[in-house]
Amino acid sequence: MCNSTRVIPFRVQFRTGISLFEQIVYAAKKAMVSGQMRPGDPFPSVRALSKELKINPNTAHKIVAHLVSEGLLETRPGIGTVVAALPDSTRKERTQLLGHEIEELVVEAKRLGIGREEMLASIAEHWQRLSSKDPTSKDSQAAGKPTEEGRRDR
Repeated sequence: MCNSTRVIPFRVQFRTGISLFEQIVYAAKKAMVSGQMRPGDPFPSVRALSKELKINPNTAHKIVAHLVSEGLLETRPGIGTVVAALPDSTRKERTQLLGHEIEELVVEAKRLGIGREEMLASIAEHWQRLSSKDPTSKDSQAAGKPTEEGRRDR
C-alpha cells in the first residue's frame, strides 16, 4: 500500500515488521534531504497526517514532535509547522537514507544471478536516463542544461 496525497507531500510505502512511526519519519526525512520538501514548505498538521495516512492521531503527533526535536521542522506562530532550513548533510548521512533500498536491490540482484559490475552498469544507465529527463538535477545542471524554477516531483 502506497499513500501519497496532495496534503501529504511525501510517499510512504508501508511495510510489515517496521513501526509506522519509523516509516513515516523516514519518508519525511528523505523528502526533506532530497529537496522534495524545501525549507519554509508547510508540513502537514497532526490532523492531516492522521487522516490521510490513516494512523492514530497520537502517532501523528509523535512524528511531528520528533521531527521538530531533530530540528527538521519548526513551528511558526500563526503559520503552522514548516520545514526548517537543513544543515548540510554529510555524504554518509545522505547515502544512509537509501540503505534499505540498496540492500533490497543487492539481494534481488544476487537472487537473479546478476553480478556486481553488471548491476553497477545498469544503475549507471538508469542514473543517466533519469538525469537527462530532470532539468533540476545536479547532473543536468553540470551539463549546462536549463532548470525549471519551483519544479517538484510529488
